[in-house]
Amino acid sequence: MRDAGAQTLTVFGLHTPHSVFGDTEGLAERLTAAVLASLNSVLAEPIQDVLWTDAQSKPCIETTTTLDLQRTLGMTGGNIFHGALSWPFADNDDPLDTPARQWGVATDHERIMLCGSGARRGGAVSGIGGHNAAMAVLACLASRRKSP
Repeated sequence: MRDAGAQTLTVFGLHTPHSVFGDTEGLAERLTAAVLASLNSVLAEPIQDVLWTDAQSKPCIETTTTLDLQRTLGMTGGNIFHGALSWPFADNDDPLDTPARQWGVATDHERIMLCGSGARRGGAVSGIGGHNAAMAVLACLASRRKSP
């Protein structure tokens, strides 16, 4: 493809939860049409004019929906962040009585901490969630050493 002058375009729409669409039949096609319409709204010429097509003259576009991610990877709701994003800082009334809560890595299980995208602070590819989980573990170990 490179020798023929082809380029690739990847559209990764993170915040299009399939649950808001109701009927998921044809969801990928509807999302593709919406992305193309959005791109065309800011281009001088339709992007379809430069897209490669397959043997059936369909654009060579792969659209993966949150439903696809849920089905293939087991991610609840297809959310790569493991849940809705939230502000990284603690609210005034948030309990901060454990290292896990202080570092934003707490779960409903005392000895299980979040270290990825589901962590309160950090996530994605920052590595902050892993750092904070490690810091919480170290703080827990230190407090156990001090206990009689």
